[in-house]
Amino acid sequence: MPKKPTPADATLILTLYDLRREAEIRKARNWWLADFWPESADDFIKVAQAVGTQENNWLRQVPGYWELAASLVLHGTVSEPLFLEPAFSGEMFFIFAKVHPFLKDLRAKMQSPHLLANVEKVITKSKAGRERLQFVEQRLAARRKQMKEGAPRA
Repeated sequence: MPKKPTPADATLILTLYDLRREAEIRKARNWWLADFWPESADDFIKVAQAVGTQENNWLRQVPGYWELAASLVLHGTVSEPLFLEPAFSGEMFFIFAKVHPFLKDLRAKMQSPHLLANVEKVITKSKAGRERLQFVEQRLAARRKQMKEGAPRA
């Protein structure tokens, strides 16, 4: 049973939210949300191997943030229900949904079996999390289709 949120949980959530407002991570988040649309493990690996580029930094920064945040849930430091509120963790689902279809291949090719493991555990441990992931993946599939058809970005 997840722990009931406390004032300390709220403080930690607000601190985590505030960290996302730092200028460089804002750029990284924007890149992940608007510009980075990997369709395969190879698309991800291409950026991962471009060491020294801004995109490589951003590729690592945003999942690293969410891995750290998810670890706080897994270790009982922050309330899972509070963490999974869409207003806070919606971006985590979006980022994970972008790589989830090829995550097994990505882990194998990068020889990194724990890549996004904390995020995956937090998302998939509950029925609500799994359903939300499925919903986000469907929305991303529709967006990818629009992009391929040349529709302007929304």
